[in-house]
Amino acid sequence: MGSARDIRSAYTSNAVATAGPAQLLVMLLDRLVLDAERGQTALAASNAEEANRQLQHAQAIVTELQSTLEVDGMPAGRELLALYDYLQRQLIKANVARDQVAAAEAVKLSRELRDTWRQAALLAAASA
Repeated sequence: MGSARDIRSAYTSNAVATAGPAQLLVMLLDRLVLDAERGQTALAASNAEEANRQLQHAQAIVTELQSTLEVDGMPAGRELLALYDYLQRQLIKANVARDQVAAAEAVKLSRELRDTWRQAALLAAASA
């Protein structure tokens, strides 16, 4: 019998392998929210090392979102790219300056993005 970590890893791998593009995006945004929240919590606890680790992972997710966004193929692509850029700057500011206000803004924005994309994915699935 596998450990809890092995079981969770297998479940996550299966979920990713069977998810559609919209579901994958929501899963990625779920992780972004988790990392931003953990980074904010670590900053509040004055745990700079953990805050750095979590916020850098959140930054990597935003970089991935930025690099895979098809600006030309999406009517609101440029606006979304600007939003991702703002989120990235807030994460960097939170990390480098240990700015809890920037961390809170990053968490808020990450949640809003996730919730918006989750709703869009549900609507797309319902109309399919």
